Amino acid sequence: MTTVRTAVIQAQANMSKQEAVEKHIDLIGKAAADGAQVTCLQEIFHGPYFPAEQDAKWYAEAEPEDGPTVTRMREVAREHGMVLVVPFYEEAQTGVYYNTAVVIEADGSVLGKYRKTHIPHVGPCFWEKFYFKPGNLGYPVFDSSVGKIGLIICYDRHFPEIGRALGLKGAEIVFNPSATVESLSKHLWELEQPAHAVANGYWIAAINRVGVEEPLSTAKFYGSSYFCDPRGQIVAQASDSEDEVLVADLDIEKIREVRNTWQFLRDRRPETYGELTELLP
Repeated sequence: MTTVRTAVIQAQANMSKQEAVEKHIDLIGKAAADGAQVTCLQEIFHGPYFPAEQDAKWYAEAEPEDGPTVTRMREVAREHGMVLVVPFYEEAQTGVYYNTAVVIEADGSVLGKYRKTHIPHVGPCFWEKFYFKPGNLGYPVFDSSVGKIGLIICYDRHFPEIGRALGLKGAEIVFNPSATVESLSKHLWELEQPAHAVANGYWIAAINRVGVEEPLSTAKFYGSSYFCDPRGQIVAQASDSEDEVLVADLDIEKIREVRNTWQFLRDRRPETYGELTELLP
């Protein structure tokens, strides 16, 4: 049996960037002490969820990939010998910003990055098109020392096509760093992602922040981060209100077992699906 000890971190981040980064470094240390081989942080982990308002002052929080936040996390990955998935607000060039997650290998090298593709812009508190361009890097799968890692960022989880693309590219663990509040999404939180896991036969690690933050002071992030196996069963789950490092052993061999039972990839008919890219609402 091949197992990967995996950690996800949910935390309240109503603080400065420096404070949030240091807080998460401490939490990563706890994951390392528990033997985690790979750890994923929450969406825009380095401060509050600022897209709750539209204010150009937040553009100053963006950094290039070789900026101080990712550089520091590369040092942390190397220190612990741990693969890290680090979401951050990326400045690709002046005035061009993305909601990005970078995958850092255990030796501190950068394997690559994913830019959030589906960008919400809905009231009263998700004004992301004001801050982020839609991702333009496709749906990569990263061949890391702990296995093949796929990424979905928050709103991406509502679109089954991205889950399928990652499965077809061989993803074994799909991380979904998120920031979602108590609303209709709470029901979907434990519905859509297990469906991705079942349809594609891989592990899902879903991460959501906790607590109440400025500028979003009217709703609560409900945490409830979890691991879901390829059968769609939630095997470990965090609380809905507390900072937490959730650790679980993921049996990668279960992917083969499940796919050999449910032959969804064998029985799919892609030659009949062409109109899906042509149909418009």
